[in-house]
Amino acid sequence: MKKTALNLPNTLSFIRVLLVPVFVAALLFMRDIPLWGMIVPAIIYVITGLTDMLDGKIARKYNLITDFGKFIDPLADKFMVLSSMIAILVWMILRGEVTLALIFVWVVLIILLRELGVTSLRLVVAGNSGIVVAASLLGKIKTVSQMVGTVVLIIEPIIPFFCDNHILSYAFMAVMAFTTLFSGLDYLKAYLPHIDTNK
Repeated sequence: MKKTALNLPNTLSFIRVLLVPVFVAALLFMRDIPLWGMIVPAIIYVITGLTDMLDGKIARKYNLITDFGKFIDPLADKFMVLSSMIAILVWMILRGEVTLALIFVWVVLIILLRELGVTSLRLVVAGNSGIVVAASLLGKIKTVSQMVGTVVLIIEPIIPFFCDNHILSYAFMAVMAFTTLFSGLDYLKAYLPHIDTNK
């Protein structure tokens, strides 16, 4: 079997997978370093998010869609989302932000259940009817809200005024929860009728 080098979109997806543990390590092990302990992991996360935005666009524009890309891209996305949410939850607890963590754990739970639900829905619908579950507008809004929300949660401790009251964190946690929940319900409404429960 002939082996070829990764094309650019797949390389970006692979880089995203590699950056996930780097982000988690930077967030947790640099937590006690003033200023840079928030800036460095935030920058790593932004770079990780940019690879997510670019790989799909490049693949579609230059017709570089491959079977490996269909596998590695969503896998990298799940790694990035779930790992970052869990890491931030642990980060909050280690920093002594217990109240914030107790609220954020519900956001993490909603995100986790939504990702598992939509992924399962994609597999079942594709298996039953061959329909590909495409990303919806709400799904894209959800992704953006999670990315922006994650960066806000990380850097809020160094933002004057907000570092003491956590207004930004609470606001973005609410946005992340609602966009995640409603995008999941939107997928269910659109594709649940295509599932044959007798198969």
